[in-house]
Amino acid sequence: MTVGSFPEFWLRGPIDGIPPVLQPVAHSLLQTREDASRAAESLSVDELWDRPAGCASAGFHLRHMAGVLDRLFTYARGEGLDEERLAYLRTEADPGRPPADAGALVQRMQRSIDQALEELRGIGEDTLLLPRKVGRQELPSNVLGLIFHAAEHTQRHTGQLIVTARVVSGRGEVSQG
Repeated sequence: MTVGSFPEFWLRGPIDGIPPVLQPVAHSLLQTREDASRAAESLSVDELWDRPAGCASAGFHLRHMAGVLDRLFTYARGEGLDEERLAYLRTEADPGRPPADAGALVQRMQRSIDQALEELRGIGEDTLLLPRKVGRQELPSNVLGLIFHAAEHTQRHTGQLIVTARVVSGRGEVSQG
């Protein structure tokens, strides 16, 4: 599948500085960056925070993608969540006063992805299976599981964002491909 004149990121070749085994994570994050930005950039503030049929808003998806990347990469480093990260988590669905606009939320999401890509460059393949604990319950995972989940979780929210953006903006029917 191509977007514009480019194939999807997984078909564009290796990303400089990313270990070969982590290329799929990088490709997924870059695809998220491109697709989510395109879907959200032209939404008005009202469209951004609209919750059609009670579903999560496009603004929530953008905030959540930034937050989940930060949280999962924090766990991958073997760290716990500090109060600042927990506070961000509690406010992901809140538009703010005044409500945040698409430009600011897209930039934050993009910075989060850029930071995650930079962290991927520093992850040694010999550390991928190191055990890590997740959340207050300290559920078991490892470095690879956390960064893989970060990629697939942001992709999941990108799909939801694209559909929500199309619904609230009235930009045609949702494609099935």
